[in-house]
Amino acid sequence: MKNIALTFCMILGFTLVQAQENDSIQIRKIFDEALTQGQAYENLRYLCKNVGDRLSGSAGAKKAVRWSVAKMESYGFDEVWLEPTMVPKWDRGKKEKCEILPEGTNLEALALGFSVGTDGPLEAEVVQFSTMQALRDAPEESLKGKICFLDQAMNAKLIDTFSAYGGCSGARVRGPSIAAEKGAVGFVMRSLGLRADDFPHTGVMYYAKGGDSIPAFALSTNAAHELTKQIEKRGVVSIRMEASCKNYPDVESNNVVCQMNGTEFPDQIITVGGHLDSWDVGEGAHDDGAGIMHSLEVLRIFKSLGIKPRYSIRCVFFMNEENGTRGAKAHAKASAERGDKHVAAMESDRGGFSPRGFTVDGQSPVIEYLSQWKPLLEPYNLHFIRKGYGGTDIRPLKEFGNPPLIGFVPDSQRYFDVHHTANDVFENVNRRELELGAASMASLIYLIDKYGVPEELKN
Repeated sequence: MKNIALTFCMILGFTLVQAQENDSIQIRKIFDEALTQGQAYENLRYLCKNVGDRLSGSAGAKKAVRWSVAKMESYGFDEVWLEPTMVPKWDRGKKEKCEILPEGTNLEALALGFSVGTDGPLEAEVVQFSTMQALRDAPEESLKGKICFLDQAMNAKLIDTFSAYGGCSGARVRGPSIAAEKGAVGFVMRSLGLRADDFPHTGVMYYAKGGDSIPAFALSTNAAHELTKQIEKRGVVSIRMEASCKNYPDVESNNVVCQMNGTEFPDQIITVGGHLDSWDVGEGAHDDGAGIMHSLEVLRIFKSLGIKPRYSIRCVFFMNEENGTRGAKAHAKASAERGDKHVAAMESDRGGFSPRGFTVDGQSPVIEYLSQWKPLLEPYNLHFIRKGYGGTDIRPLKEFGNPPLIGFVPDSQRYFDVHHTANDVFENVNRRELELGAASMASLIYLIDKYGVPEELKN
């Protein structure tokens, strides 16, 4: 009996070693394909230069949907389809103006998404706050007739810049409404970026139901510094704001979806995706053109290498992540109606920089299971698979059997130099870094497809 058991263990050990060797060879092929025959970079070039910015509800977004369908169909995947969704429509209008009075010193600024216009120039004294909490603690009516200046900076001490962003992004989202509650007639804030430059960062904000809607701008970091300097010098400073932005009724739009059908479990889905929409400044190159090109390239690499997935591999270009997440909700609803069963989902929405690893929104046993493949990924400088956030657009899929939601994590140090700015252009994406990201995602998807995710680990 002991001899039989020993023989079995030797056979099993040999089988595992052989499987790892085969997987290592396949992953090498995936990286070779991405780095020598990759199409993500040229696809991104076309999207940025021929389609351009694509805020939900805009002509650019419509053009992006048409291009995405044509591109997916050109690869000959098993299925390509549209998922309809209603999305908000907001238009920035003419370029904003913001200046210090009386001399008219220009302050580079962008209106925040969903901001109302000023209905002509708006002039008022500025009241400065260094933190969101200080604004909350301000007495009622203390800002009556004044413009609130929230000068809260991202925490430069945090190594993970997304953590620094998360620590103060709520100030952008809710700050204008809190200022309005205190009587403010306008709101300006320091942009959410760590670099000192002249590129203001836009981004979504929401007015409180039943509250006043006041014009809301983000100042570039240099402009915020200049305004602070003038307040310190003079004590009392007034500024002039002017914007013609406007909100319109919702309009129709679409997610764009393609799929390679599984050979063994066609009704079970592994999803990869990012968001097709972008802000209306720049070209949406890193946010999130890189992410959708990563995702599309996963399927293209599989097809090019002749990898026939056991599960259906689905790529989703989500619409309206930036100002509403309507596409994510529409995809979850459509998925429920189809009766899809989700094995796992992966999102890329942190830029096209050098790959670092993956974060997993899932139970500890699932993370431990996925971590068994770290030795296969470490040669490609993928350093971790750990608990963390999966992604905004795949988050609604958590309700479908609690699949692991995986966030692809590139290096974060340069992301907020371009995030939501006119500086988010194709020229600021490195080809090799983009290709490495696509290969990294394809490699982990290959392993998940080959070995699956045991149901008992998800609960």
